[in-house]
Amino acid sequence: MIEHKEITSSELFRFLKQRKIQWAGNKNLKIYGTLSCKSGKRLKVENRVFFDSDKDAIKEGYRPCGHCMREAYRVWKNNKLIFGV
Repeated sequence: MIEHKEITSSELFRFLKQRKIQWAGNKNLKIYGTLSCKSGKRLKVENRVFFDSDKDAIKEGYRPCGHCMREAYRVWKNNKLIFGV
Protein backbone atom coordinates (compact mmCIF):
# COMPACT_ATOMS: atom_id res chain seq x y z
CA MET A 1 0.00 0.00 0.00
CA ILE A 2 1.29 3.43 -0.97
CA GLU A 3 -0.13 6.59 0.57
CA HIS A 4 -0.68 9.34 -2.00
CA LYS A 5 0.59 12.06 0.33
CA GLU A 6 3.94 10.25 0.63
CA ILE A 7 4.85 10.28 -3.08
CA THR A 8 5.52 13.06 -5.55
CA SER A 9 3.53 13.62 -8.74
CA SER A 10 6.41 12.35 -10.85
CA GLU A 11 6.64 9.17 -8.75
CA LEU A 12 2.90 8.68 -9.11
CA PHE A 13 3.05 8.97 -12.91
CA ARG A 14 6.04 6.62 -13.04
CA PHE A 15 4.24 4.02 -10.86
CA LEU A 16 1.16 4.28 -13.08
CA LYS A 17 3.24 3.84 -16.23
CA GLN A 18 5.05 0.84 -14.73
CA ARG A 19 1.69 -0.57 -13.54
CA LYS A 20 2.86 -0.66 -9.92
CA ILE A 21 -0.42 1.05 -9.07
CA GLN A 22 -3.62 -0.60 -10.29
CA TRP A 23 -6.19 0.32 -7.61
CA ALA A 24 -6.95 3.28 -5.33
CA GLY A 25 -8.60 3.34 -1.93
CA ASN A 26 -9.87 5.52 0.88
CA LYS A 27 -7.87 4.77 4.02
CA ASN A 28 -10.56 6.18 6.34
CA LEU A 29 -13.49 4.26 4.86
CA LYS A 30 -11.43 1.16 3.91
CA ILE A 31 -12.91 1.08 0.37
CA TYR A 32 -10.92 0.39 -2.81
CA GLY A 33 -11.78 0.65 -6.49
CA THR A 34 -10.54 1.31 -9.99
CA LEU A 35 -8.36 4.28 -10.82
CA SER A 36 -11.07 5.58 -13.16
CA CYS A 37 -13.85 5.55 -10.52
CA LYS A 38 -15.66 8.89 -10.21
CA SER A 39 -15.95 8.46 -6.44
CA GLY A 40 -12.25 7.66 -6.11
CA LYS A 41 -11.21 10.69 -8.13
CA ARG A 42 -12.93 12.94 -5.56
CA LEU A 43 -10.88 11.61 -2.65
CA LYS A 44 -8.70 13.97 -0.69
CA VAL A 45 -5.00 13.31 -1.22
CA GLU A 46 -4.46 12.71 2.52
CA ASN A 47 -7.07 9.89 2.47
CA ARG A 48 -6.03 8.23 -0.83
CA VAL A 49 -3.92 5.08 -0.94
CA PHE A 50 -2.81 2.96 -3.87
CA PHE A 51 -2.50 -0.80 -4.33
CA ASP A 52 -0.77 -2.87 -6.99
CA SER A 53 -3.48 -5.58 -6.83
CA ASP A 54 -6.97 -6.10 -5.51
CA LYS A 55 -5.63 -8.95 -3.39
CA ASP A 56 -3.40 -6.48 -1.55
CA ALA A 57 -6.37 -4.21 -0.89
CA ILE A 58 -8.43 -7.10 0.48
CA LYS A 59 -5.48 -8.30 2.59
CA GLU A 60 -5.28 -4.80 4.12
CA GLY A 61 -8.98 -5.03 5.07
CA TYR A 62 -10.48 -2.90 2.28
CA ARG A 63 -13.83 -3.69 0.65
CA PRO A 64 -14.80 -3.22 -3.03
CA CYS A 65 -16.37 0.06 -4.17
CA GLY A 66 -20.11 -0.14 -4.77
CA HIS A 67 -19.89 2.19 -7.78
CA CYS A 68 -17.08 0.90 -9.98
CA MET A 69 -16.99 -2.70 -8.73
CA ARG A 70 -20.67 -3.54 -8.40
CA GLU A 71 -20.39 -7.31 -8.74
CA ALA A 72 -17.46 -7.63 -6.32
CA TYR A 73 -19.31 -5.35 -3.89
CA ARG A 74 -22.45 -7.54 -4.11
CA VAL A 75 -20.39 -10.65 -3.35
CA TRP A 76 -18.70 -8.89 -0.41
CA LYS A 77 -22.04 -7.66 0.94
CA ASN A 78 -23.70 -11.08 0.62
CA ASN A 79 -20.78 -12.75 2.40
CA LYS A 80 -20.95 -10.14 5.14
CA LEU A 81 -24.66 -10.84 5.64
CA ILE A 82 -24.21 -14.62 5.56
CA PHE A 83 -21.22 -14.76 7.91
CA GLY A 84 -22.16 -11.75 10.05
CA VAL A 85 -18.80 -10.12 9.54
